[in-house]
Amino acid sequence: MSAGFDAHHRDPLAQLELDEGDFAWVTRAAMAVADRSCGRRVVSILEGGYDLQALAASAAAHVATLMEA
Repeated sequence: MSAGFDAHHRDPLAQLELDEGDFAWVTRAAMAVADRSCGRRVVSILEGGYDLQALAASAAAHVATLMEA
């Protein structure tokens, strides 16, 4: 999955209002699809995010959610 976090509400480029909890939710949803379709295998590539605090918090939420499996 392309793990881009420029949709965070703190990001200066996007006009979206997502937060860390939203990224964790999307990660769980993607993991559920992977569970049904490809033996729970997930590849995650860090892609974007331009507010460093938001990027760090969002990436941490994403990785923590991946580790729940």
